[in-house]
Amino acid sequence: MSTPSPETSETLKTPEAPETPEGSLSPKSPGWLDWYRNPSKPTFPLPPGTVDAHCHVFGPQAEFPFAAERKYTPCDGGKEELFALRDHLGIARNVIVQATCHGADNSAMVDAVRAAGGRARGIATVRPDISEGELLELDAAGTRGVRFNFVRRLVDTSPKDDLHTIAKKVAPLGWHVVLYFESADLPELEDFFVSLPVPLVVDHLGRPDVTQPVDGPQFTRFLRFVDANDVWVKVSCPERLSVTGPAALDGEQHAYTDVVPFGRRVVREFPDRVLWGTDWPHPNLTGLMPDDGLLVDHLSQVAVTDEQRHKLLVANPMGLYWPGEDF
Repeated sequence: MSTPSPETSETLKTPEAPETPEGSLSPKSPGWLDWYRNPSKPTFPLPPGTVDAHCHVFGPQAEFPFAAERKYTPCDGGKEELFALRDHLGIARNVIVQATCHGADNSAMVDAVRAAGGRARGIATVRPDISEGELLELDAAGTRGVRFNFVRRLVDTSPKDDLHTIAKKVAPLGWHVVLYFESADLPELEDFFVSLPVPLVVDHLGRPDVTQPVDGPQFTRFLRFVDANDVWVKVSCPERLSVTGPAALDGEQHAYTDVVPFGRRVVREFPDRVLWGTDWPHPNLTGLMPDDGLLVDHLSQVAVTDEQRHKLLVANPMGLYWPGEDF
């Protein structure tokens, strides 16, 4: 079994990007898909106070150079573009997850969080030797968690002891750990997850195999894990999970129908522990880049009542990331 590393975004299966001379810019990785330009205006009106609880910033590279050890070189997707999308879609706040292309240098993420003027929080990548002072600086800037990536084909190995050390260091701050894994791997990972002394937030529905039944053993096992522990679930990234689509393009109002039953079941069974995010600027997608306006419209299929929608989009993320603040 390979062990995970505390990555913060998906990585392409490409050779390690070379270090570039100071002052020069690296070209994008071959086949890279830029984020969707001029997204449609959603027909589904988001409730006031909606939080995008999973998004990223890439650079811009000239201001925030990408890490030499990165596995991919993306397009630029900085805070100005993220905030423009936020306003276009009708989103109030963002949770910005550190992008792998920046390694453990959280400068771009922190800069974006600070620039949001209280309307953003951050999820960092840190190493096990990070000091208490450095963690306190991240906390003061608005960071509220760290992310560990367990998707084997995407990350290098890292000892679980290192990850446990990180979790123990962030626990006194009230932070949580964001987990990225595939549901098929849960049986061998669950004991480690449960041992972490912090709340857990699972990305992208735990990446279920949507060709299997929603009431089948794999997804049911995942739901039992959520039910038995202090676990939150992001109902996000149908574009990564879908096998049959259709894609969120060309005005499609019923996109990713094969993913809908999985999201709908999680929202129904755990209404107080679900979150949602855009995943903008959608790192490492292949084939098609979705229209972010249509991804918002997809939500109306997953959260089907006003109460479900308010909890998913407003009450839950506010309680986790802005506790005590008014919606």
